[in-house]
Amino acid sequence: MGKGDRQKSAREKIREQQAADRKREQRKRLTTYVTVGVVALAAVGAGWLYAATRSQSEESGGALAPITVQADGGVVMARQGVTKPVIDIYEDFQCPACKQLEEVSGQTFRNLAAEGKAKVVYHPITIFSQDPTRSNSIRAGAASRCVSDGRQWSAYHDILFKNQPSETAEGFKLEDLVAWGKDVGVTAPDFESCVTGQKYAQAQAAYSEKITKEQKIEGTPTVKLDGRALDNSVVFAPQELRDQVTGAAK
Repeated sequence: MGKGDRQKSAREKIREQQAADRKREQRKRLTTYVTVGVVALAAVGAGWLYAATRSQSEESGGALAPITVQADGGVVMARQGVTKPVIDIYEDFQCPACKQLEEVSGQTFRNLAAEGKAKVVYHPITIFSQDPTRSNSIRAGAASRCVSDGRQWSAYHDILFKNQPSETAEGFKLEDLVAWGKDVGVTAPDFESCVTGQKYAQAQAAYSEKITKEQKIEGTPTVKLDGRALDNSVVFAPQELRDQVTGAAK
C-alpha cells in the first residue's frame, strides 16, 4: 500500500469513527428525551391526581347538625355550643354557579357542621335584577321561608337546586314549589297557602337588598369564613375548603 493509500485509509477510519460517535450521541439524546418525557408525564399525572383528589366531593358523614330557621330568612346549621369559625353562604336558588357549589361542596359544609368544626349559616338571597330570573328567584326564596322545620328546610333547599330552571325561561312555578315540598316531606299545615300566596315575597326581596348592601355581595355564590370572602378556587375544591375552615379553628 502506497503512502497515498495509507492516508486515504486513515481518513476513512476517522470518518467512520466520527459517524459512530454521532450515532452514539443521537442515541444518548433520544434516551434523555424519553426519560424527560416519562418524568414529565409522571409529574403531570401526579398533579392531575392531586388536583382531582382536592376537588372530589365528600361523602355524607351521617346525621345533620341541628338546623334553625331564623326569622330574618337566614338558616343556621351547627352543633350545640359551636359558635366559630362561621361559614356564611350567600346563594340564589336561580344561580347556576350556586347549584354547582351545592353539588361540589354542599356535603363538605354539612359535614363540617355535623363534626362540630364550623357554624354554617345559609343566606338564600335574590341577586338578579331582571326577569325571568328575578321573579323565579323571588318565588323560590319566598317558598323556602314557608318551611320552618330545619331538616325539612334542608331537604327543600336541596330539591330547589336540583330542579333549578333555565335562566331564560319562567320557572319555579307555584304548583311545582308546592309539589316539591310534599315530595321531601314538608308537614307545615299552611305550607301550600304560604307558597301560592307568596306570603314572604316582599320579605325575600327586602332581605336580599339589605344583605347585598351590608355584606357588599357582588355575585353569588359568595362564601365567607369569619367575615372574609373565600376565593372560588377554594370553595369549589372541597379539600381546600375543609383545610381553610379547620385552619381557622386553630
